[in-house]
Amino acid sequence: MSNRTGDGHSQISQESLPPDSGRGLAGAAGSISAATMMSRILAMGREMVMSAYFGAGFATDAFNIAFRIPNLLRDLFAEGALSSAFVPTFVRTMTEKGREEAWLLANRVINALVVILSGVTLLFFFGAHWFVYLFASQSASIPGKFELTVQMTRIMSPFLLCVALAAAVMGMLNAHGKFFIPALAPCAFNICSILAGVFLSPLMPRFGLEPVVSMAIGALAGGASQFLVQLPSAARIGFRYRPILNFKDPGVRQIAALMLPAVIGLSATQINIVVDSQLATRFGNGPVSYLNYAFRLMQLPIGLFGVAIATTTLAAVSIHAARNNMARLRETVAGSLRLAACLTFPATVGLILFRQEIIELLYQRGRFLASDTLQTSQVLFLYALALFAYSAVKILVPTFYALNDTRTPVRFSVITVAVKVAVNFLLIIPLGFLGLALATAVASWLNFLLLARSFIRKTQPGWQPADLLVYLRIAAASLLMGLIAYVAHAGSRMLLPVRGGAGLALHLGIAIAAAMAAILPLLRLFRVEEERELSGMVRRLAGRFR
Repeated sequence: MSNRTGDGHSQISQESLPPDSGRGLAGAAGSISAATMMSRILAMGREMVMSAYFGAGFATDAFNIAFRIPNLLRDLFAEGALSSAFVPTFVRTMTEKGREEAWLLANRVINALVVILSGVTLLFFFGAHWFVYLFASQSASIPGKFELTVQMTRIMSPFLLCVALAAAVMGMLNAHGKFFIPALAPCAFNICSILAGVFLSPLMPRFGLEPVVSMAIGALAGGASQFLVQLPSAARIGFRYRPILNFKDPGVRQIAALMLPAVIGLSATQINIVVDSQLATRFGNGPVSYLNYAFRLMQLPIGLFGVAIATTTLAAVSIHAARNNMARLRETVAGSLRLAACLTFPATVGLILFRQEIIELLYQRGRFLASDTLQTSQVLFLYALALFAYSAVKILVPTFYALNDTRTPVRFSVITVAVKVAVNFLLIIPLGFLGLALATAVASWLNFLLLARSFIRKTQPGWQPADLLVYLRIAAASLLMGLIAYVAHAGSRMLLPVRGGAGLALHLGIAIAAAMAAILPLLRLFRVEEERELSGMVRRLAGRFR
């Protein structure tokens, strides 16, 4: 709880602040990973429902384009820019001015979001034709596809407002060291989507609607639920809603000032999405869905590891920045990147080795065919090459914002986009739509390298060669883990020749179990210090599921 100081401000107790040590970060990241694991499992269930009921073609392409429009602005104005700007400002206000001022700021931000994003919702609804044409003009050449996409875009137009409010509440909870419930909130979204696909889609034709429209209704209900499920936790830490609005509030203006360059930087990234969508639709029905299914699979380890570490890191570096403790900030970020490597390097090896088996097990049923599995697995291979880079960028970008340096990420984002678009057109000729995935991987690594170099220069002393050797040791451990998993998979197929889906699940499960059993001893063998933190994280995760 907070204590009063002589000047009337509340002094925040250390217990109410997020962890800032390496071990504390691993513990908090473990808490997020536990919740995110449940969410990602449900997300896979949602994708399995989508693939089984609607396949990979006309209907799923239309839904993915329609959902991409509000989802794009969610990254711009909600979970991306808003989170990066809100958490440091909220923490600084709470640290310097007290808890009451922090709650006033939170209410003003929430009300400002309601006013601004209600207008954006109306723009989406009435301008749906223009947005769909911007993203997928080629879909107009396929009868009914353009109209279906417009219809679902209108249904999901309030989605952005819902998830922006959810992101604001998440920021308050994260700033108080509460990570589990915010990370669990996306479960509500996935549950609503699954229920809509299974129970609502058969009813759609009765109303003259395509069955896939049920997924748009489920997405909207899920976005609202993602906000509502966090409110009880926010109330427990002291938040009370007040209908106050003040655009001139210094905190609100500070958040807007931080968000503006973040939005510009993220806008550059979103240009890639628009270009990819337009180029993918030129290859007919299917490629938009292949890219989406593969990217969703890559988001599983990113969500479990990268986002979990990035979330706890943002809260911790915000405190260090507010206290001007650059040494601790540097240690926190360096430790977070090593921890991300320990988790994403093995995941990359696993996704590459068993990409086809994973996709066949998860998706290949109903309307999702073997040819769809082959195409999606090729995309997944290319996406997986940048798994660490993608996760590391999520750690580094908010760190620059916490340091009030918004120009550096924006500048590098613009450079990355220019390279990505150029590589798109360079690779799409020999590789077709697969060139889009490879260009994404190249751009992700470029963005990470530029950010890492700038961070090293900004937080002298820089890293030493020995620090880079840690990543080589992690890579070596991951490759050996992959070899063990491959042998286990091949051996299980010889000794346990079970056919069909049960056999596929059995053999893949044995390979994954062998990999999980091997990776921690291998990291210990290669003297990677983060192995101890990971072992503790595993024990805490196991305790949560007992």
